[in-house]
Amino acid sequence: MLYPRSLGRSTLRALVIASVAAAALGGAVLVATEASAAPAPVVAAPSPFVSDRLSVEVVGSGPDVILIPGFGCSREVWRAEAERLKATHRVHLVQLAGFAGEPWSHGDGPFVQPVVDELARYIRDGGLQDAAVVGHSMGGMSALMLAQQHPELVGKVMTVDSLPFFSALFGPTATVESAKPFADQAAAGMLAQDDASFRSGQAMQAAGLARDPATREKMVEWTAAGDRHAMAAAIREVMTTDLRPGLATMSVPVWAPYASDADGGAPAAMADALWTREYASLPGVKLIRVDGSRHFIMNDQPTVFGGIMDQFLAE
Repeated sequence: MLYPRSLGRSTLRALVIASVAAAALGGAVLVATEASAAPAPVVAAPSPFVSDRLSVEVVGSGPDVILIPGFGCSREVWRAEAERLKATHRVHLVQLAGFAGEPWSHGDGPFVQPVVDELARYIRDGGLQDAAVVGHSMGGMSALMLAQQHPELVGKVMTVDSLPFFSALFGPTATVESAKPFADQAAAGMLAQDDASFRSGQAMQAAGLARDPATREKMVEWTAAGDRHAMAAAIREVMTTDLRPGLATMSVPVWAPYASDADGGAPAAMADALWTREYASLPGVKLIRVDGSRHFIMNDQPTVFGGIMDQFLAE
């Protein structure tokens, strides 16, 4: 998740037209009898999922896993993990409109809630059962919202380096109201910058979000290709959405891996305290600290993250 420089480095930490194409319609089959020939019933395949909020690429077969990228990012952030999982699972790679060069037609918003609504429609219309929904950063927030609003559609959730209230990074007393001025400032700053300044700022911030150099480069390319109005709307909502009040009544299992990095990232004790505090009211949440990683855990520590994912999917 990349943010305008006005947010400050302390805030950087936490921050389907589907390819589920239907089979061709079966043609009418004529069955001849001595008396007459009547066509057999024609069963129409489901229509492909079409949305102006997101698209989904599907690979593999097996139990369903939905992978949602974070703020400004492409579904490609999940590519390595999807390639690993596709031998045993049907993986749904989500791409959000307005991010990483995808078209955006909704002006200044809203952003997040319509995405959650469309994810619910995708699961329902596609007949997915007990889907595991995994989201990174803002994608994790969306996954948590989906589980709170539609628990019957979600089997389990993993929020990767994602807090239920991102503005808690400003401190334990932060509220939606206190976060609004900062959210407005972040959105306005994103819209005001020219392309060169925006790209330069994203490049400067990338080092704080990933240890992996290739990931840093991709992050800059993805955000530079994004629609600024989409990203401004998204960051404003991310900073002013507090999901903590709904945690206590959640029934969907939640795993929350989070990053710690002694060499330029969040110290272990600080990360432990923050995640423990913010998820305190969620029954049965599994908090997992991943050392030696920054915000993009799955890219900084792919082997460790893959082991966590395998355990999560096995339970």
